[in-house]
Amino acid sequence: MWYSGRANSFGVLEKESKVASTLRFLQFLSLGCWLGSIIFFIVFTQGIFSVMPTKDLAGVVVGYSLARLHIMGIVAGCVYLIATAALEKSVAALARPAALLVFVMILCTMASQYGVIARMDALRAQMGSVEATAADNPLRVAFDRLHQYSVRLESAVLLSGLVVLFLTARQRQ
Repeated sequence: MWYSGRANSFGVLEKESKVASTLRFLQFLSLGCWLGSIIFFIVFTQGIFSVMPTKDLAGVVVGYSLARLHIMGIVAGCVYLIATAALEKSVAALARPAALLVFVMILCTMASQYGVIARMDALRAQMGSVEATAADNPLRVAFDRLHQYSVRLESAVLLSGLVVLFLTARQRQ
């Protein structure tokens, strides 16, 4: 059987099996994909509004991309949680800080996609054009407020994910 070794505090080599290594890999892969996608999305949105002919068209592209990012994030979070429970051979591992933060990340992502963004889409449909709607129009005010909620939720997911990445990296197996 293939093993990788790690010394414990007494200098004794501890063995990590192939399965455990694969599960740790899945933890890091899922977090890396999710966090990397969020960081890419931030850079992407900064550029898309400057190159598209209208802000409304850019908003449609951003909305489409964000929906895919959210689905990928939910799947990545589930992969992380399954790998964590399997690695520890116990669902009790899901009560640890890193796993609890991943639950929070999933909940924030779902709240953003199925709550906040769904309402933004309804407002966008009522306005016809966000760009052409006056900033003091009640629909636009509500849209802008929801947009801020969406940004805060995405920021919370990113910051929580960085904490999870740190906690996961320092775990000893």
